[in-house]
Amino acid sequence: MNMNLEQLASFVEIANTGHFTRAAATLHLAQPSLSRQISTLEKELGSELFHRAHGHISLTAAGDTLLPTARRMLADAEAVRRDMDELAGLRKGRIRLGATPTLCVSLVAEAISSFHHEHPGVELELVEKGSRELIEALGAGELDLALITRTLTPSAQMPRLRMREVLSEDLVVIAGADRRSGGSTSWSGDSRSGAPLLPGDTVTLAEVAALPQVLFHHGYDLREATSAAFDAAGLAPNIVVEGAEMDAVLRFVERGLGVAIVPAMVLVDRPRLTSAQLLEPSLSRTVSLATRADVRPTRAASAMETTILSTARALTEEDTGLAAYVRLVR
Repeated sequence: MNMNLEQLASFVEIANTGHFTRAAATLHLAQPSLSRQISTLEKELGSELFHRAHGHISLTAAGDTLLPTARRMLADAEAVRRDMDELAGLRKGRIRLGATPTLCVSLVAEAISSFHHEHPGVELELVEKGSRELIEALGAGELDLALITRTLTPSAQMPRLRMREVLSEDLVVIAGADRRSGGSTSWSGDSRSGAPLLPGDTVTLAEVAALPQVLFHHGYDLREATSAAFDAAGLAPNIVVEGAEMDAVLRFVERGLGVAIVPAMVLVDRPRLTSAQLLEPSLSRTVSLATRADVRPTRAASAMETTILSTARALTEEDTGLAAYVRLVR
Protein backbone atom coordinates (compact mmCIF):
# COMPACT_ATOMS: atom_id res chain seq x y z
CA MET A 1 0.00 0.00 0.00
CA ASN A 2 1.38 3.43 -1.04
CA MET A 3 -0.75 5.54 1.29
CA ASN A 4 1.21 8.55 2.59
CA LEU A 5 0.93 11.22 5.26
CA GLU A 6 0.13 13.98 2.78
CA GLN A 7 -2.93 12.04 1.61
CA LEU A 8 -4.03 11.46 5.20
CA ALA A 9 -3.57 15.14 6.05
CA SER A 10 -5.73 16.08 3.06
CA PHE A 11 -8.39 13.56 4.08
CA VAL A 12 -8.49 14.89 7.67
CA GLU A 13 -8.70 18.52 6.54
CA ILE A 14 -11.63 17.78 4.23
CA ALA A 15 -13.35 15.91 7.05
CA ASN A 16 -12.77 18.88 9.36
CA THR A 17 -14.05 21.54 6.95
CA GLY A 18 -16.67 19.50 5.05
CA HIS A 19 -15.51 21.26 1.91
CA PHE A 20 -12.86 20.51 -0.76
CA THR A 21 -12.32 24.19 -1.66
CA ARG A 22 -11.75 25.30 1.94
CA ALA A 23 -9.48 22.35 2.64
CA ALA A 24 -7.42 23.13 -0.47
CA ALA A 25 -7.00 26.75 0.66
CA THR A 26 -5.90 25.69 4.16
CA LEU A 27 -3.42 23.17 2.75
CA HIS A 28 -2.18 25.62 0.08
CA LEU A 29 -3.05 23.16 -2.67
CA ALA A 30 -4.87 23.56 -5.95
CA GLN A 31 -8.25 21.87 -5.70
CA PRO A 32 -7.54 19.43 -8.59
CA SER A 33 -4.39 18.28 -6.77
CA LEU A 34 -6.37 17.74 -3.59
CA SER A 35 -9.04 15.80 -5.45
CA ARG A 36 -6.38 13.57 -7.05
CA GLN A 37 -4.87 12.83 -3.64
CA ILE A 38 -8.21 11.71 -2.26
CA SER A 39 -9.01 9.69 -5.38
CA THR A 40 -5.64 7.91 -5.11
CA LEU A 41 -6.19 7.25 -1.40
CA GLU A 42 -9.64 5.80 -2.05
CA LYS A 43 -8.21 3.49 -4.71
CA GLU A 44 -5.45 2.35 -2.34
CA LEU A 45 -8.01 1.57 0.36
CA GLY A 46 -10.59 0.14 -1.99
CA SER A 47 -13.39 2.27 -0.48
CA GLU A 48 -14.97 5.65 -1.03
CA LEU A 49 -14.31 7.98 1.89
CA PHE A 50 -16.76 10.79 1.13
CA HIS A 51 -20.32 11.11 -0.04
CA ARG A 52 -20.36 13.82 -2.72
CA ALA A 53 -23.83 15.15 -3.51
CA HIS A 54 -24.73 18.61 -4.82
CA GLY A 55 -21.66 20.20 -3.28
CA HIS A 56 -22.30 18.60 0.12
CA ILE A 57 -19.47 16.50 1.53
CA SER A 58 -19.92 13.93 4.28
CA LEU A 59 -18.00 10.88 5.46
CA THR A 60 -18.93 7.39 4.39
CA ALA A 61 -18.76 4.51 6.86
CA ALA A 62 -15.22 3.84 5.64
CA GLY A 63 -14.32 7.49 6.14
CA ASP A 64 -15.72 7.43 9.68
CA THR A 65 -13.56 4.40 10.44
CA LEU A 66 -10.41 5.92 8.95
CA LEU A 67 -10.68 9.38 10.56
CA PRO A 68 -9.52 8.60 14.14
CA THR A 69 -6.73 6.38 12.83
CA ALA A 70 -5.60 9.05 10.38
CA ARG A 71 -5.53 11.68 13.12
CA ARG A 72 -3.51 9.36 15.35
CA MET A 73 -1.01 8.62 12.57
CA LEU A 74 -0.55 12.32 11.84
CA ALA A 75 -0.07 13.04 15.55
CA ASP A 76 2.53 10.27 15.75
CA ALA A 77 4.35 11.70 12.75
CA GLU A 78 4.33 15.13 14.38
CA ALA A 79 5.75 13.58 17.57
CA VAL A 80 8.65 12.13 15.55
CA ARG A 81 9.32 15.53 14.04
CA ARG A 82 9.22 17.14 17.48
CA ASP A 83 11.74 14.59 18.81
CA MET A 84 14.10 15.35 15.94
CA ASP A 85 13.69 19.08 16.55
CA GLU A 86 14.60 18.51 20.19
CA LEU A 87 17.94 17.09 19.13
CA ALA A 88 18.67 20.40 17.45
CA GLY A 89 17.64 22.41 20.51
CA LEU A 90 16.30 25.93 19.87
CA ARG A 91 18.33 26.40 16.69
CA LYS A 92 15.37 24.95 14.83
CA GLY A 93 11.96 23.49 15.55
CA ARG A 94 8.29 24.22 15.10
CA ILE A 95 5.57 25.57 17.37
CA ARG A 96 1.86 25.37 16.72
CA LEU A 97 0.28 28.17 18.73
CA GLY A 98 -3.46 28.78 18.85
CA ALA A 99 -5.06 32.06 19.94
CA THR A 100 -8.35 33.91 19.74
CA PRO A 101 -8.60 36.78 17.23
CA THR A 102 -8.64 39.47 19.94
CA LEU A 103 -5.39 38.12 21.41
CA CYS A 104 -3.73 37.85 18.00
CA VAL A 105 -3.78 41.64 17.63
CA SER A 106 -2.39 42.26 21.11
CA LEU A 107 -0.62 39.80 23.43
CA VAL A 108 0.21 37.23 20.74
CA ALA A 109 1.63 39.79 18.31
CA GLU A 110 3.96 41.11 21.00
CA ALA A 111 4.99 37.61 22.16
CA ILE A 112 5.69 36.29 18.66
CA SER A 113 7.80 39.34 17.84
CA SER A 114 9.92 38.79 20.95
CA PHE A 115 10.20 35.04 20.41
CA HIS A 116 11.25 35.33 16.77
CA HIS A 117 13.94 37.85 17.71
CA GLU A 118 15.38 35.40 20.26
CA HIS A 119 14.88 32.19 18.26
CA PRO A 120 14.80 33.02 14.52
CA GLY A 121 15.33 29.39 13.50
CA VAL A 122 12.09 28.14 15.07
CA GLU A 123 9.13 27.94 12.71
CA LEU A 124 5.87 29.38 14.07
CA GLU A 125 2.41 28.26 12.98
CA LEU A 126 -0.42 30.44 14.29
CA VAL A 127 -3.99 29.12 14.35
CA GLU A 128 -6.62 31.81 14.92
CA LYS A 129 -9.96 30.46 16.16
CA GLY A 130 -12.49 30.80 18.97
CA SER A 131 -11.69 29.44 22.42
CA ARG A 132 -13.80 26.31 22.17
CA GLU A 133 -12.37 25.39 18.76
CA LEU A 134 -8.84 25.90 20.07
CA ILE A 135 -9.52 23.59 23.01
CA GLU A 136 -10.73 20.90 20.62
CA ALA A 137 -7.67 21.33 18.39
CA LEU A 138 -5.33 21.14 21.38
CA GLY A 139 -7.03 17.98 22.66
CA ALA A 140 -6.72 16.42 19.19
CA GLY A 141 -2.96 17.03 19.14
CA GLU A 142 -3.16 19.73 16.46
CA LEU A 143 -1.64 22.46 18.67
CA ASP A 144 1.22 22.67 21.15
CA LEU A 145 -0.35 25.41 23.25
CA ALA A 146 -3.27 27.83 23.04
CA LEU A 147 -4.26 31.19 24.50
CA ILE A 148 -7.97 31.28 25.20
CA THR A 149 -10.31 33.91 26.61
CA ARG A 150 -13.09 31.77 28.00
CA THR A 151 -12.78 30.32 31.49
CA LEU A 152 -12.81 26.57 30.84
CA THR A 153 -11.86 24.02 33.48
CA PRO A 154 -10.59 20.61 32.34
CA SER A 155 -13.49 18.18 32.54
CA ALA A 156 -14.30 14.58 31.78
CA GLN A 157 -14.49 15.55 28.10
CA MET A 158 -10.97 17.03 28.10
CA PRO A 159 -8.94 15.29 30.81
CA ARG A 160 -5.59 15.76 29.07
CA LEU A 161 -5.52 19.56 29.22
CA ARG A 162 -3.87 21.90 31.70
CA MET A 163 -5.10 25.47 32.14
CA ARG A 164 -3.04 28.33 33.55
CA GLU A 165 -4.72 31.68 34.11
CA VAL A 166 -2.38 34.45 32.95
CA LEU A 167 -4.19 37.79 32.86
CA SER A 168 -7.40 39.44 33.96
CA GLU A 169 -8.33 42.11 31.43
CA ASP A 170 -11.05 44.77 31.52
CA LEU A 171 -13.24 45.51 28.55
CA VAL A 172 -13.27 49.18 27.54
CA VAL A 173 -15.35 51.34 25.22
CA ILE A 174 -13.48 52.82 22.26
CA ALA A 175 -14.19 55.65 19.85
CA GLY A 176 -12.17 57.39 17.18
CA ALA A 177 -9.33 59.56 18.50
CA ASP A 178 -10.43 62.95 19.88
CA ARG A 179 -14.07 61.89 20.03
CA ARG A 180 -14.38 62.40 23.78
CA SER A 181 -16.44 65.41 24.88
CA GLY A 182 -14.27 68.53 24.69
CA GLY A 183 -11.80 66.95 22.29
CA SER A 184 -10.87 68.30 18.88
CA THR A 185 -12.98 67.30 15.93
CA SER A 186 -10.79 64.96 13.90
CA TRP A 187 -7.43 64.18 12.44
CA SER A 188 -6.26 65.58 9.11
CA GLY A 189 -8.25 64.43 6.12
CA ASP A 190 -11.12 62.97 8.16
CA SER A 191 -14.66 64.29 8.03
CA ARG A 192 -16.64 62.65 10.81
CA SER A 193 -18.85 65.43 12.12
CA GLY A 194 -21.48 62.85 13.04
CA ALA A 195 -19.07 60.50 14.83
CA PRO A 196 -20.10 59.50 18.37
CA LEU A 197 -18.66 61.20 21.44
CA LEU A 198 -17.55 59.40 24.58
CA PRO A 199 -18.90 61.31 27.59
CA GLY A 200 -15.62 61.19 29.52
CA ASP A 201 -13.06 58.86 31.08
CA THR A 202 -15.80 56.52 32.28
CA VAL A 203 -19.04 55.39 30.71
CA THR A 204 -21.95 53.26 31.89
CA LEU A 205 -23.48 50.42 29.91
CA ALA A 206 -26.70 52.44 29.61
CA GLU A 207 -24.75 55.32 28.06
CA VAL A 208 -23.05 52.92 25.67
CA ALA A 209 -26.43 51.49 24.62
CA ALA A 210 -27.48 54.96 23.47
CA LEU A 211 -24.43 55.39 21.22
CA PRO A 212 -24.11 53.94 17.70
CA GLN A 213 -22.20 50.67 18.01
CA VAL A 214 -20.04 48.40 15.91
CA LEU A 215 -20.54 44.78 16.99
CA PHE A 216 -18.66 41.55 16.37
CA HIS A 217 -20.35 38.60 14.70
CA HIS A 218 -22.55 36.18 16.61
CA GLY A 219 -20.55 33.29 18.05
CA TYR A 220 -17.57 35.56 18.77
CA ASP A 221 -16.68 35.16 22.46
CA LEU A 222 -16.64 38.92 22.99
CA ARG A 223 -20.00 39.40 21.25
CA GLU A 224 -21.64 36.79 23.47
CA ALA A 225 -20.26 38.40 26.63
CA THR A 226 -21.42 41.92 25.74
CA SER A 227 -24.82 40.72 24.49
CA ALA A 228 -25.34 38.91 27.80
CA ALA A 229 -24.50 42.11 29.69
CA PHE A 230 -26.98 44.19 27.67
CA ASP A 231 -29.68 41.53 28.12
CA ALA A 232 -29.07 41.34 31.89
CA ALA A 233 -29.43 45.12 32.15
CA GLY A 234 -32.57 45.17 30.00
CA LEU A 235 -30.82 47.29 27.38
CA ALA A 236 -30.82 47.12 23.58
CA PRO A 237 -27.68 48.39 21.81
CA ASN A 238 -27.97 50.89 18.97
CA ILE A 239 -26.35 48.81 16.22
CA VAL A 240 -24.81 50.54 13.22
CA VAL A 241 -23.00 47.52 11.81
CA GLU A 242 -22.47 43.97 13.08
CA GLY A 243 -20.79 40.80 11.93
CA ALA A 244 -17.21 42.12 11.79
CA GLU A 245 -13.91 40.62 12.94
CA MET A 246 -11.54 42.51 15.24
CA ASP A 247 -9.48 44.30 12.57
CA ALA A 248 -12.62 45.57 10.82
CA VAL A 249 -14.24 46.66 14.10
CA LEU A 250 -11.19 48.74 15.01
CA ARG A 251 -11.06 50.31 11.56
CA PHE A 252 -14.77 51.18 11.59
CA VAL A 253 -14.40 52.81 14.99
CA GLU A 254 -11.31 54.74 13.86
CA ARG A 255 -13.36 56.13 10.99
CA GLY A 256 -16.08 57.33 13.36
CA LEU A 257 -18.79 54.85 12.42
CA GLY A 258 -19.56 54.03 16.03
CA VAL A 259 -18.15 52.92 19.37
CA ALA A 260 -17.25 49.35 20.35
CA ILE A 261 -16.61 47.34 23.49
CA VAL A 262 -13.20 45.66 23.20
CA PRO A 263 -10.44 44.19 25.40
CA ALA A 264 -8.10 46.86 26.71
CA MET A 265 -4.98 45.25 25.21
CA VAL A 266 -6.03 46.08 21.65
CA LEU A 267 -5.30 49.75 22.44
CA VAL A 268 -1.53 49.15 22.27
CA ASP A 269 -0.10 51.22 19.38
CA ARG A 270 -3.57 52.48 18.34
CA PRO A 271 -3.18 56.30 18.35
CA ARG A 272 -6.37 56.74 16.32
CA LEU A 273 -8.47 55.31 19.15
CA THR A 274 -9.52 56.76 22.47
CA SER A 275 -11.13 54.82 25.29
CA ALA A 276 -13.33 55.08 28.36
CA GLN A 277 -13.55 52.72 31.31
CA LEU A 278 -16.81 50.78 31.35
CA LEU A 279 -18.71 50.98 34.64
CA GLU A 280 -22.11 49.88 35.93
CA PRO A 281 -21.35 47.12 35.27
CA SER A 282 -17.65 46.67 34.62
CA LEU A 283 -16.82 43.75 32.33
CA SER A 284 -13.63 41.71 32.26
CA ARG A 285 -12.26 38.46 30.91
CA THR A 286 -9.55 36.00 31.91
CA VAL A 287 -6.80 35.05 29.47
CA SER A 288 -5.59 31.47 30.04
CA LEU A 289 -2.77 29.42 28.58
CA ALA A 290 -3.82 25.86 27.73
CA THR A 291 -1.40 22.97 27.15
CA ARG A 292 -1.58 19.19 26.98
CA ALA A 293 -1.11 17.54 30.37
CA ASP A 294 -0.17 14.18 28.85
CA VAL A 295 2.50 15.38 26.39
CA ARG A 296 5.97 16.55 27.35
CA PRO A 297 6.46 20.01 25.79
CA THR A 298 9.37 20.56 23.45
CA ARG A 299 12.08 23.02 24.37
CA ALA A 300 10.68 25.37 21.75
CA ALA A 301 7.14 25.16 23.18
CA SER A 302 8.47 25.74 26.70
CA ALA A 303 10.42 28.75 25.48
CA MET A 304 7.28 30.14 23.84
CA GLU A 305 5.35 29.67 27.09
CA THR A 306 8.05 31.60 28.96
CA THR A 307 7.91 34.38 26.34
CA ILE A 308 4.12 34.63 26.59
CA LEU A 309 4.28 34.94 30.37
CA SER A 310 7.02 37.59 30.28
CA THR A 311 5.12 39.52 27.59
CA ALA A 312 1.96 39.39 29.71
CA ARG A 313 3.94 40.74 32.66
CA ALA A 314 5.34 43.58 30.55
CA LEU A 315 1.86 44.59 29.35
CA THR A 316 0.79 45.23 32.95
CA GLU A 317 3.58 47.73 33.59
CA GLU A 318 2.80 51.42 33.98
CA ASP A 319 4.53 52.66 30.82
CA THR A 320 2.21 50.67 28.53
CA GLY A 321 -0.84 52.64 29.70
CA LEU A 322 -2.65 49.38 30.43
CA ALA A 323 -1.86 48.96 34.13
CA ALA A 324 -5.34 50.16 35.13
CA TYR A 325 -7.03 47.59 32.91
CA VAL A 326 -4.79 44.50 32.76
CA ARG A 327 -3.66 42.50 35.81
CA LEU A 328 -1.53 39.41 36.26
CA VAL A 329 -3.34 36.46 37.77
CA ARG A 330 -1.23 35.25 40.70
